[in-house]
Amino acid sequence: MRCPYCKHPDSRVVDSREAEDGLLIRRRRSCQECGKRFTTVEESVLAVVKRSGVTEPFSRAKVAAGVRKACQGRPVDDDALAILAKQVEDEIRARGIAEIPSNEVGLAILGPLRELDEVAYLRFASVYRSFESLEDFAAEIAALRANGTADAAHAAATT
Repeated sequence: MRCPYCKHPDSRVVDSREAEDGLLIRRRRSCQECGKRFTTVEESVLAVVKRSGVTEPFSRAKVAAGVRKACQGRPVDDDALAILAKQVEDEIRARGIAEIPSNEVGLAILGPLRELDEVAYLRFASVYRSFESLEDFAAEIAALRANGTADAAHAAATT
């Protein structure tokens, strides 16, 4: 790492600490030439590859904004959207890959959104999965009902 004071190309790490739930690493460094100390912050970048082939950094704000449209008029607050966006990012980062196709981001959104609000889930899924007919909606609603019935039976069995 180049020293910001004397521009010497070498420095040594004195101390390293994780910050922001391990997403950042703060390193305290000492210049080998002038002896001055400085701090660097390292962040791993998660990139999203869009359909056009363009790559851009993952953004929780973009996830929340997209889901907010599906939640319009629904009883979902901004805190819930922020939590959902963090869940999506955590799931994607857990895969351990540096670049992820945008369609996989959409798939990662569907699960937490279904838990948050089923109507918003249907809205998002209809756009994301390109529903073209009432049968597409009916099939998705049937799947939600079947899943809801299974969840209710599981909850009843565990209590």
